[in-house]
Amino acid sequence: MTHFREHHVQTGSFYVGERQELSLYAALGTCVGVALYDSRSGIGGLTHLLLPEPFSKETPEPEKYAATGMPLFLRAVLDAGARREDLVAYVAGGALVGPLTQQDLSLDIGGRTAEVATRALQNAGIHVRHSETGGFFTCRLSLSLANGECTIKPAGNQDLITQTVGEIPGPAQINAAIDQLQPIPQVALKIMRLLNEDDYDLGLLADEVRKDQVISAKTLKLCNSALFNRPTPIDSVENALVMLGRDLLVQMILSAAVESFFDQTSVGYSLCKGGIYHHAVGTAVIAEKIAEHTDKIPPAIAYIAGLLHDIGKVVLDQHIARAYPLFYRNVQQNDVSFRKTEQQILGMDHTGVGAKLAEQWMFPESLTEVVCHHHRPERATFNPELVHVVYLADLLMSRFNTGLELERLNTDDLSKRLAMLGLEIAAFPQLIDLIPRQVFEIHPDVTDEER
Repeated sequence: MTHFREHHVQTGSFYVGERQELSLYAALGTCVGVALYDSRSGIGGLTHLLLPEPFSKETPEPEKYAATGMPLFLRAVLDAGARREDLVAYVAGGALVGPLTQQDLSLDIGGRTAEVATRALQNAGIHVRHSETGGFFTCRLSLSLANGECTIKPAGNQDLITQTVGEIPGPAQINAAIDQLQPIPQVALKIMRLLNEDDYDLGLLADEVRKDQVISAKTLKLCNSALFNRPTPIDSVENALVMLGRDLLVQMILSAAVESFFDQTSVGYSLCKGGIYHHAVGTAVIAEKIAEHTDKIPPAIAYIAGLLHDIGKVVLDQHIARAYPLFYRNVQQNDVSFRKTEQQILGMDHTGVGAKLAEQWMFPESLTEVVCHHHRPERATFNPELVHVVYLADLLMSRFNTGLELERLNTDDLSKRLAMLGLEIAAFPQLIDLIPRQVFEIHPDVTDEER
C-alpha cells in the first residue's frame, strides 16, 4: 500500500512544488484547471481559475482570473526551477453544467476562461499535451508531483457507480424516517425565532449555548478554525460575543448546530466526506454576500436560509446511497433533472421532505418557504426575495465550488429571477466575483491518506 498525500487546490489559487509523494487535485465544473509539469526538474503545479478576467484593474485576488492568474502561475513554476521548453500542460473544466438554457450558452463563462488560459499557454510557448474542456459534466483534474502523471476523470464515486442498485424504499419508509430523525438542536431553533424579532438579548442566548456543551464546544472550535483565521484564540462564548459581534456569533452557533445535524448523513449526495454540510455552509456565506449586495434581505436571515435550504437531504441521503448508480446515471448521463430523478427513484424529492421537516419543527414561515421552493423561487409568496437570494447562492455554489455533492440546478428564467433582486443578466459574472475566498476554503482537504 503506497502512502501519499493529496492537496486540494481551491478555486482562485494555485500550488507549485518539487518532485515528492504528493498529488494535487481540483474539482472542476464551470471553473478551469491547468496543470504544468517539467519531468526533467520535477517541478509542477496546478491552478484553479474562476473567471476569464477581473472587473477592474485593481483586483485584490488576481489568482482567481485566467487573464491575471495564469501569468502569476507560470512565473511561480519557472521561478521554482522549471524550464519553459520542458513544461507540458493539461487543461480541464469549463463545462456547461446543466440543465442548460440559452443564457448559459451566451454567457459561456467556462468556455471563455478556458480560451484565455489556453491562449496564455500558447503565448508562453508551452505545449498542451491534453485538454478536456467544455462538455456538460464536472470532473477532477489530478497531478502527481512524484512522476508528472496527470488524469482527468468524471466527478463522483466511481466504485459506487458500478455497483448494483440495492433495495430502494418507498414513500412510507421515508415518512417513517422523517418521524424518527433526531431533531435539530433547540438552541438553533431558538436563534431562528429570535432573529425574526427586531431586538433581543444575545447575552441570554449565550447562556443557552453554554448549557449545551456539545454545541458550545463546536462553536468555539469553528470560531478558531482556519475558516476565520483569528489571530487571537477565542476560549469562551462571552469572549466570542465580544470579539465577533452578534451576527457572526449567531452564524457560528447555527453552523455548529447544523454540523451535528448533518453528521447523521451517509454518502449518498456527497462526492466527498461532509459534502452536504460544506455545501450548506458555502451557500449560507454566498447568500449573505448577495443579501449585502442587493440590500433586499437582512444578511443574517439570508445566512440561516442558505444553511438550512437542503435539510431534506439529511433524510434521503442514506436511500440515495443505495440507489447511487441509477441516480448518477440519470442526472449526469441521461440529463434528467435532479428533483425529477429523486421523485422517480424515491417517490418524493428533498424539497418536499425538507418542507415536512420544517413544518414539524415549526420553522419560521420564511425559512419553510426557502426549503420548499429554492429550486423554483418564483413559486414563493411569503418572502420571494429571500428564496431568490438562496436560489442564486445555491446555483453559484453548485457550479463554481464543485466536488462537494451531486446536484445540478436549472437556470430557467434566470433573467427574471435576477430581476426580482434588481439585477440584470449581464451582472451575473459579478455575482460570481462576490463569492468570498473562504467559501473555497470550506472544501475539506484530504491529507496523509493511505491509498
